[in-house]
Amino acid sequence: MHEVRRRFLLNALKLFDVTLVVLSFGLASALAAYSDKRFSLGEFFSIRVKLSNCLIFAAMLVIWHAIFALCGLYRSRRLSTNRAEINDVLTAVALCTVVLAVGAAMLPITMITVRFLILFWALSTILMTSARMALRKSLGQVRLRGRNLRHVLVVGTNVRAVAYARKIMQEPERGYRLLGFVDHEWDQLDDFRRTGFPLLSDYEGLAEFLRRNVVDEVALYLPLRSHFKLAFRVAELCEQHGILMRFDGDIFGLKTAHARAEELDGENYVATYTGVREWWPLVIKRALDIAASTILLALLAPLLAIVALLIRCTSRGPIFYRQERVGLNKRRFRIYKFRTMVMDADRLMAELEQHNEVSGPVFKIKNDPRITPVGKFLRRTSIDELPQLLNVLKGEMSLVGPRPLPVRDYEGFNEDWQRRRFSVRPGITCLWQINGRSGIPFEQWMELDLQYMDEWSLWLDLKILARTIPAVVKGSGAA
Repeated sequence: MHEVRRRFLLNALKLFDVTLVVLSFGLASALAAYSDKRFSLGEFFSIRVKLSNCLIFAAMLVIWHAIFALCGLYRSRRLSTNRAEINDVLTAVALCTVVLAVGAAMLPITMITVRFLILFWALSTILMTSARMALRKSLGQVRLRGRNLRHVLVVGTNVRAVAYARKIMQEPERGYRLLGFVDHEWDQLDDFRRTGFPLLSDYEGLAEFLRRNVVDEVALYLPLRSHFKLAFRVAELCEQHGILMRFDGDIFGLKTAHARAEELDGENYVATYTGVREWWPLVIKRALDIAASTILLALLAPLLAIVALLIRCTSRGPIFYRQERVGLNKRRFRIYKFRTMVMDADRLMAELEQHNEVSGPVFKIKNDPRITPVGKFLRRTSIDELPQLLNVLKGEMSLVGPRPLPVRDYEGFNEDWQRRRFSVRPGITCLWQINGRSGIPFEQWMELDLQYMDEWSLWLDLKILARTIPAVVKGSGAA
């Protein structure tokens, strides 16, 4: 009965979301038509609707519903924050607006203008966000009155277990009722007893406790290294009783990695990862890379041709310098740059190693004798980096990301934590470029790359791109 009721409410929520989007579409259409002075409101509502438009709209509804589901709007929100739910709603609405824009570009839908899209996005955002916050408030009030509660039993009495219990009790509107704790060796739990939480059973009595009491969830906080068999037994009991079991995802004590559940051919796995793994921001980042690199290559074609001619006329050798670099997950690729040094520059590096002016495995000297006169100007203005737009277009690099290092530099790394920078696609510019470039120590450079990865967002990429231009103009840290 409980499952039937839950499914009914979930389907009602799905229908309500679709209704809000339809309402937003209708209001945006009316306001856009009225503001364009194409129709009066009476004339707008008297327009005949074509069957083809109805079919297109129905297909849009199906796509929008799929987007809502992919953005996690229909999973349990009891443990999530207001901010997390708002972020998911904003993501879903933004993607729905993009789908509308793409549909308008591909199909003859004249009513979908830029003004309409802005109105649709604004109205959908306001309506859906307001509805979700009102729903959360209503559910919170219901739970404060003692309904829709979840009874939780915590297995283990360590610091993390107590912290979890306090966290769920701090917000009673989430609807969690703490039953108590399970542990053994009761005579050695003086520290736990001072917390004031009830100790209900030892491990041997857990099965009987589950048989006799209402338990909706079990939170497992056992040290797995020393209690693996016991944890296995607790999980088995929860499965037999049909009880939801939660356990701390950070079972290995990882500092920056996150954990998530995955499924492969019916088998369940827990995957740990660093950085961002949501598909939509990465898709947008890649789309921006393709669009920007294509436009820039077209606009800068005359400049690229002039630079190529200058290199050809002033020094012997090829126009482009191609070097093997270490990219995403240590994949090797050939980077493209305008040649700024003499032909045998790589061979001469060994003779200049003793003059290296930077720390770490990288090589850099301020007045490098291998640099040509034209090359010095190209390096100071970063024009030599422009051919890397081809690498961006090919997918080997991004506009923003840690700089791809030569194989020689990579092999000189002596700390594995530094190699995490290779778990994202390398870029033309990053925090290093806008914070002094070769003027900062190698260790700080690596820390800036990891900072970028840990704090990454599309907005951060845009800020770095905006700050790169004045950094290049000033020539800060260029060598």
